[in-house]
Amino acid sequence: MSLADKLKDLVSLDGHHFETGNRRAKVISICSQKGGVGKTTSAVNLGSALAYFHHKKVLVVDLDPQGHVEKAVGSLVQGGVEYTPLSRVLTSKKAEILEAVLQTELENFHLTAGDKELIAAESSLANRIGREFILKLSMETARTHYDFILCDCPPSLGNLTLNALCASDYAILPCEMSALAFEGVSDILETFREIHDRLNDKLQLLGVLFTRVDGRNTTMNELIVDNMKKFVDGKLFRTQITVNTDLNKAQLEGLPIFHYAPSSSGAENYQALAVEVLHRVKEMQARQSSVKNQKLARSA
Repeated sequence: MSLADKLKDLVSLDGHHFETGNRRAKVISICSQKGGVGKTTSAVNLGSALAYFHHKKVLVVDLDPQGHVEKAVGSLVQGGVEYTPLSRVLTSKKAEILEAVLQTELENFHLTAGDKELIAAESSLANRIGREFILKLSMETARTHYDFILCDCPPSLGNLTLNALCASDYAILPCEMSALAFEGVSDILETFREIHDRLNDKLQLLGVLFTRVDGRNTTMNELIVDNMKKFVDGKLFRTQITVNTDLNKAQLEGLPIFHYAPSSSGAENYQALAVEVLHRVKEMQARQSSVKNQKLARSA
């Protein structure tokens, strides 16, 4: 029996057993080595767009010790609800990420709470056998209860980001529209390729997402896009997140952009991104299925 199979038979930390659901979540890591590029903004608003407009059941996992996910949608989270901190889930021998989940007022949109103890948890993971797969194992049952699980990674390439990428099917790399964008993407791509080759051959780059785009810098923007397209073999999202103060204001109010300013450019951008993500996932799954069938036909 594999470790994943054994996990399904475990009892959760508070003594409750989690039944297996009938969904098959796609896990997407949203990661960058640099801070301030819109990781949390993208995780929260992409996730809420998938739930609100496309009726997908979504879980956002906040792996950043700063806990910005919960702050960004705090007005939708009911206070006084008991949960297990994510740090405890990751450091326990019998762990289910479902223990750490909080529901929100937005139907089908859930998250894990902010947890400053993730700093200590990341250090302790270094001493665990199979440390790269702890998050993946804790998600086995959760994957059967959601359509999408989005991991908001910390701005580093440490054990938490490594765990997220080993648990993921896809990765989105947000970066600012600047000459320094290549620096932020370069290192994470190198780590990405190593993980794909050594630890998780299912991991695919869903795309690079340009954020905080100033539409007035047309010539420079086009130059950066053309060079980045070559750098990542064309895997750029057509959708770009433009500079929009409503996105910052929405976070201060603890609301997704669709609740705070539904007619803003930020809302339009993230609605378009959700459509593009759904299309791209479907397209990549179809391509994978075709390749698999071709291999089976050749071996028959």
